[in-house]
Amino acid sequence: MPRLSANIGILFREYEFLDRFAAAARAGFQAVEGWTPYEYSITELRRRIADAGIPLIGLNTVGGDAKKGEAGFAGVPGRERDFDAAIAQALDYGAALGVRHVHALAGSFAGFDEAECFTTYRRNLARAVKQAEAAGVTLVIEPVNRVDRPTYLLSSSDRAAEIIDEIASPRLKLMFDFYHLQIMEGDVMRRFERLLPKIAHIQFAGVPGRAEPDEGELNYAWILREIDRLGWSGFVGAEYQPRGKTEDGLGWMRKLDSR
Repeated sequence: MPRLSANIGILFREYEFLDRFAAAARAGFQAVEGWTPYEYSITELRRRIADAGIPLIGLNTVGGDAKKGEAGFAGVPGRERDFDAAIAQALDYGAALGVRHVHALAGSFAGFDEAECFTTYRRNLARAVKQAEAAGVTLVIEPVNRVDRPTYLLSSSDRAAEIIDEIASPRLKLMFDFYHLQIMEGDVMRRFERLLPKIAHIQFAGVPGRAEPDEGELNYAWILREIDRLGWSGFVGAEYQPRGKTEDGLGWMRKLDSR
């Protein structure tokens, strides 16, 4: 079975954030991801990572004010300075903490022409990837479903692949989230295999409810075996909304281990 990481931005919320590193390690995860832990110092985060004994592999750029519908700045015209600041912050943390990838949040197209947003998006990513190359960190872009986020700019894996090909940097890759792509596009395993050379990270959750991956439309026992068969050597990130306490819902991990 592929190695599992826990997104501690959404998992183990019964603990204070800094205690989630150790909680994930105790639960059997082999790495953690965090959305935007920038309220904590690099020194403190480094200490918690070392104490837990598992790596922090991924971060997001800041999303802005969620109450205003903000979801990042990469594709938002007029917010280039905010995007530059968000990238600089994420890459500073990422390089210092040994992070493998930083998710550059695309943002919302609400109030803008969508084509103009994609022009901004391409331009910002092309500029940011040069900083990522210098930092030794990979930028990832993630298609997000428009059921959960109706105005999120990037929702198509094919559009993401086109942008990656256009910018043509080894430091710009795809984050393939089975949850989002099953809702938006379906046929996820053929899609995964076709896009595999462009993929830097995988995430998953139960579909359609985004709960533990032991219910819904996708057979993750089979999917994870297929990922392994195709030669995936990275981590697979659990990013779901637990039905209760995270630790009470980890039976899916034990079932996968037993197969």
